[in-house]
Amino acid sequence: MPAHPPLPRPAALLCDMDGTLVDTEHPWLEVVAALLEEHGVEPAPEVLAPFAGAAIDTAAALLAGRHGIPGTAERLDGEFTELVAAGVSVQPGALRLLDRAAELGVPVALVTASERKVADLVLKGLGAERFAASVTQGETERGKPHPDPYLAAARALGADPADCLAVEDTPTGAAAALAAGCALLAVPSVPGIGPGPRTYLYASLEDVRIADA
Repeated sequence: MPAHPPLPRPAALLCDMDGTLVDTEHPWLEVVAALLEEHGVEPAPEVLAPFAGAAIDTAAALLAGRHGIPGTAERLDGEFTELVAAGVSVQPGALRLLDRAAELGVPVALVTASERKVADLVLKGLGAERFAASVTQGETERGKPHPDPYLAAARALGADPADCLAVEDTPTGAAAALAAGCALLAVPSVPGIGPGPRTYLYASLEDVRIADA
């Protein structure tokens, strides 16, 4: 397979966290799957798909509304935070992408549907100095799939969203980035992100190259 051509240099890089920079998406879905199984629901891929990239409150609402499992937000929060605190794996190519942005003088923001306490744990592991700003769940009026988190991140970096490159792995995050007007670099961890305008699809961040200018 031929190598991808270099991507245009963006004004800013806006990176999702879970499943994109670090492998927290699979532990998150394991927490959801265990809860579903406890209540007799088979956690098939199509059942778990709506939870990928979802904030804890959104996931709790889905569990209650679709599966009749109420009162799960606190448990989801506690178990997921415990897994992240124990250590997570950095996705292949993630640090190289962040270091390339630094080399080019491109500012980076973290844009995540995770809570601030979880994001801060991950930032510490990745190196908080790599990020000029971060936007977490609850810090904008609406979360993903709405554009608000990406608009807030671009604003924090003083960049026009249209000149930013958002990096995402789920349809929920991709919808937010595109709705904000960003270009999208998608490295899917679950099905649902298709080709389209302003969208670059990659199998791995290891394959990503950003042009010098």
